[in-house]
Amino acid sequence: MSVPAGRGGGPGRDPGLQPERTRLAWRRTTLSGTVAAVLAVKTVLHGGASASQIVAGALCCGLWLGFLALAHRRIRALAAGPGRVPFTPRHAAAAALCTVTLAVCGAALVL
Repeated sequence: MSVPAGRGGGPGRDPGLQPERTRLAWRRTTLSGTVAAVLAVKTVLHGGASASQIVAGALCCGLWLGFLALAHRRIRALAAGPGRVPFTPRHAAAAALCTVTLAVCGAALVL
């Protein structure tokens, strides 16, 4: 049984709006990380900050930069077209680790 063109990833595959939705999701996640990093820095700079708060704020900024680099790489790959490079499990794990650690550091600064 043959697969019709445009279905099942064959040569006539039409990705539709899926790459655009994925690109927008990466941008939204990057924006959320930016807000978390800015709030972390604001918390550190507001009032007297201890050494652990300064380290947590610096870690938030570093994690944000790491996630920003991963997101930019993925957005460029999505823009490359149908022959794009797949998102490797290593990059997916790094993005998830940056996101979760950024959230934990931000929560630690607030509490």
